[in-house]
Amino acid sequence: MSGFSMKSDDKKEKQAAAEAPAYKTIASMETQSANGGGGGKKTKRNRNCKLCICFTLLLILLIFVVILILALTIFKPKRPITTIDSVTVDRFQASINALALKVILNLTLHVDLSLKNPNRVGFSFDSSSALLNYRGQLIGEAPIPASRIAPEKTLPMNLTLTLMADRLLSESQLLSDFMSGDIPLNTFVKVAGKVSVLNIFKIKVQSSSSCDLSISVSNRNVTSQHCKYSTKL
Repeated sequence: MSGFSMKSDDKKEKQAAAEAPAYKTIASMETQSANGGGGGKKTKRNRNCKLCICFTLLLILLIFVVILILALTIFKPKRPITTIDSVTVDRFQASINALALKVILNLTLHVDLSLKNPNRVGFSFDSSSALLNYRGQLIGEAPIPASRIAPEKTLPMNLTLTLMADRLLSESQLLSDFMSGDIPLNTFVKVAGKVSVLNIFKIKVQSSSSCDLSISVSNRNVTSQHCKYSTKL
């Protein structure tokens, strides 16, 4: 009996030893299957993330192209236009110092000018000055404060240019101009600022006007006026 029991136990051990590799193989396959499933989900997430990034970049590029097209067509910046509408004499006093052979001149000019903004966006400009010149020499100026012009609007300006008499003390030609009956003057105005397109692109622009005037000594008024205008982006 004992011999039979030992044989039976040996048989069970051999059977268990034969079944163990099969169990390990099945467990290993289950582990690999589980790992493979997780890797697939991760790969899918990465692919979705890449698609999302590409879509976002494409959308940003599309928005930029639309803005650029609008900036170059509908909102394309245009040059502001400065126009001197009229120049009138407010005060004119002139006399000759016979001993010194000098002309004593007091002069005040009233200048009406307008600044037109043809853009579909606002135009903001910095402070500047209107200048009064005699034969290339600065003899007077008037401040122009900084301001903003609404889209497609015109800003009128009224300026007073007063001659600074001490600036003409050294001008020997003034006597001959006075004796001829006409005093040549020049007014110059330059305005510089920025046009903001869609609050993204800010483009510098400037506009200037230069007018040559002739003041009659006898009539004390402006007898001729020739103006040149210039604009630049």
